[in-house]
Amino acid sequence: MAAKKPAAKKPAAKKPAAKKPAAKKPAAKKPAAKKPAAKKPAAKKPAAKKPAAKKPAAKRKPNAAFMKPMTPSGVLAAVVGATAIPRTEVTKKLWDYIKKNKLQDAVNRRMINADEKLKAVFGGKKVVSMFEMTKLVASHLK
Repeated sequence: MAAKKPAAKKPAAKKPAAKKPAAKKPAAKKPAAKKPAAKKPAAKKPAAKKPAAKKPAAKRKPNAAFMKPMTPSGVLAAVVGATAIPRTEVTKKLWDYIKKNKLQDAVNRRMINADEKLKAVFGGKKVVSMFEMTKLVASHLK
């Protein structure tokens, strides 16, 4: 039976051999410390995005629907003129008329105090917001 005891010690000797690969694992963690150095190229990625941002900076083409000449109704023609003009020009001429006649509210500048000509355009409303104005004017364009 004494011969069997040394055989039992050999498996015990194999256990420290199993620990040696475990010792290699911390060595494998050292390259992980180099990963923060690898983050520096990640900082270059925003620089790569800058050329992509330059593409939208190219000249914008106006939408054809906005540039199509529209004929104003008789009521609106009294303010902006009777010739067919694009929606964008109608809005510009309306604002010119509002500023020229000082129809923008002094306190709340988003509101427009309509005079007799604009009341007809705004459907009888005396005070209209600038956002509602474009909606009301759209019904007077053909």
